[in-house]
Amino acid sequence: MVRARFDGKIVNIDLKTADSMTSKLGITRSSLRSFGLLATYAAGLFACFLSAYLVRFDFQVPEAELRALPILILWIIPLKLLLLYVFRQQQVLPSSFGMPDLSRLLYCSASSSVLMLGVSWILDENQGLPVGVVIIDFLFSLVGLVVIRLTLRWRRQRLGMHFGRTGGTSRRVAIIGAGEAGAILAAELRSKKGLGLEVVAFLDDDVSKWHTTVCGIPIVGGPEILLTEIRSRLRLDEVIISIPSASASRKRAILSLLHKAKLPFRTVPSIAELALGKVQVSHLRSVEIQDLLGRPPILLGTENIRSLLSGQVVLVTGAGGSIGSELCRQIAGFGPSRLILVERSEVQMFAIEQELVQKGYGSIITPYVTDLLDHARMKMILESTGPKVIFHAAAHKHVPLMESQPAEAIRNNALGTARLAQLAIECGVERFVLISTDKAINPTSVMGATKRLAEMFLQSLHAANPGRTRLMAVRFGNVLGSSGSVIPVFKEQIARGGPVTVTDPAMTRYFMTIPEAVSLVLQSAAQGAGGEIFLLDMGKPVRILDLARQLIILSGLEPEKDIPIEFVGLRPGEKLFEELNYEQESLIPTEHPKIRRFSANAIPFERIQRIFAGFSDALYNTDADQCKELLLQAVPEYTPNFSKSYLSNRNGKVRQNETATR
Repeated sequence: MVRARFDGKIVNIDLKTADSMTSKLGITRSSLRSFGLLATYAAGLFACFLSAYLVRFDFQVPEAELRALPILILWIIPLKLLLLYVFRQQQVLPSSFGMPDLSRLLYCSASSSVLMLGVSWILDENQGLPVGVVIIDFLFSLVGLVVIRLTLRWRRQRLGMHFGRTGGTSRRVAIIGAGEAGAILAAELRSKKGLGLEVVAFLDDDVSKWHTTVCGIPIVGGPEILLTEIRSRLRLDEVIISIPSASASRKRAILSLLHKAKLPFRTVPSIAELALGKVQVSHLRSVEIQDLLGRPPILLGTENIRSLLSGQVVLVTGAGGSIGSELCRQIAGFGPSRLILVERSEVQMFAIEQELVQKGYGSIITPYVTDLLDHARMKMILESTGPKVIFHAAAHKHVPLMESQPAEAIRNNALGTARLAQLAIECGVERFVLISTDKAINPTSVMGATKRLAEMFLQSLHAANPGRTRLMAVRFGNVLGSSGSVIPVFKEQIARGGPVTVTDPAMTRYFMTIPEAVSLVLQSAAQGAGGEIFLLDMGKPVRILDLARQLIILSGLEPEKDIPIEFVGLRPGEKLFEELNYEQESLIPTEHPKIRRFSANAIPFERIQRIFAGFSDALYNTDADQCKELLLQAVPEYTPNFSKSYLSNRNGKVRQNETATR
């Protein structure tokens, strides 16, 4: 229900009822708008054509020209309307008119003038249409069409003042950022009064813009004036941050300022979302922690990914997890002939399956609820579906949890990867991509050590089987918002009123968004020749303490005052900082400047086979400390976290051996 003013009276219009009535007649608001716009164009073009004749003959049109005029109008006006239809000018929104629209109107008018001369010459070779009339008509028609579009836009904006919410007043907002995104946002908010937002001021860091206007709205100064008396004069209800290309440090400073000013705020979509055309500037959202990363978002090319995946059968393990589900979303968009989903959690499988079905990918997906370690089942799946590319995202990844049950981590992360990779070679898979982690570098956790063991196996297996399946791994840091990551934990702690628990004030981590991580995986799969480990340039590491504070501020609270922060110390298997590569790994450039490729000499495959055979034989006959001991023998750079009793006995045996040796 909307309200409108007609003849000085306020009337209510039920748009749903109106739509249902017109739909029964086979009419939609879109078709009515297109018809009305073409009718307006026809009237304007008719007036422009007559005016061109009058101006050409000094308002004294010869009788012969007057007799020919009706025939000319009968084919010239339909011709122009047809060209307007070809240039899709009947589908435009009344509230929009910009440079692309002006260019299309220019091409349309020029094309019609050329065709008018050609057709008139064919129809009447001796007389033809006067060239002067065509030139004048071209100018008049172009100006007339532009005037029509601008008038419709102005009228739409005027009507927008009467169409809106059924009650209440507009919220007064200021836009931080008087650039292109801010100007577009202000224009859209002005035309869409139903959003209930009235832009009263711009704020911008550029001093040269101060005391000027954008879209008739004044630029009153920089964001810092929100802490002065000017804020009270503006009577602001909300602030919109419209600086999608600003640095993360500047966004953090603005966020801190808005927190001090106690003003609610929202932001426009990220530059990546705008560049991909996923959303419009007016799609406002809350500021998220990924907006405050210490680097701009990384955009990866898609053409080589499309050539790899389009028309192919692709399989994703761990399809219901944070990374696996995003892999499925992005892969589906590249047009595979079949997308095979493998997940052992029925609940997670159902969620991603339903999401893909709702997005229109139901015809290409095939879900399998199964355990990766069920060799017979996995062999059946690979043989029956024939995937060309496998993305292996299934893994146990929770660091403290795996410390207490290393046997399960070894079984799933290392043995599961090894068996699936060998099966991929047997079934003729072209590419196999392992999702690894930066925790595999000089690991201090069971999770990191098992991932490193899986990397070692892939490199050895690839070296032993050259020219067959391309086996590769992708390392990346912590993924914002993924299951078990620090962000959901912090949010839950804030929701409970705190405290927020941080391991150590000095702890740092590299962070990526889930789409970035998955884009890296896909790009690596397209580039990999086999045997490599890929790594994304993740910028500078972020202090976990800073992350906790920013999340508290984003929640509208104040760190230490509203939500306390407690330091709990390193948990088993954790590091203060993460490393990116081993010294013995050589750096090789890739086609993308933000992706690095590491290559190292693979250990002999016979040796890695013996290591894995030893795990298979002893995995369930040993306790947690003995499993870690086996891991240490397989991955010498691993620093295990033994229990105190085991470590005491172990050190005693070492001293006894040293004494016996002497």
